[in-house]
Amino acid sequence: MTINIQCSNIESSGALKQYTETKLLTLTKFFDNIQKIDADIGVRDHHHNKGKKYYAEVNVYIPGKIVRVAKDTEDLYKAIDKVKDHLKVELQKIKEKMRRQDRRTIRDQKVYKPEVE
Repeated sequence: MTINIQCSNIESSGALKQYTETKLLTLTKFFDNIQKIDADIGVRDHHHNKGKKYYAEVNVYIPGKIVRVAKDTEDLYKAIDKVKDHLKVELQKIKEKMRRQDRRTIRDQKVYKPEVE
């Protein structure tokens, strides 16, 4: 799994990238087959009249789907935490849906033939 972190309108510090990477690596607990994660974090300075508005946008690539979540807050670390929490919920939903479909196909494959004597 590769993690790409891009910073927009802010300086990218090692601590910020490491924080983002550790938060996004925890997503592997909830979904095993994550192929790639693209994260874009930064400041939207033209969006708000008072103070800066930070954002975090993350794309998670799983087989057959791309899960995208974006959050805006007044604190960059809060935005990263909110994105991680939302992605956790989304990945759990996808995993449960896949499990239900697998159970359904296995159930349909079982054929009970009555014994004829």
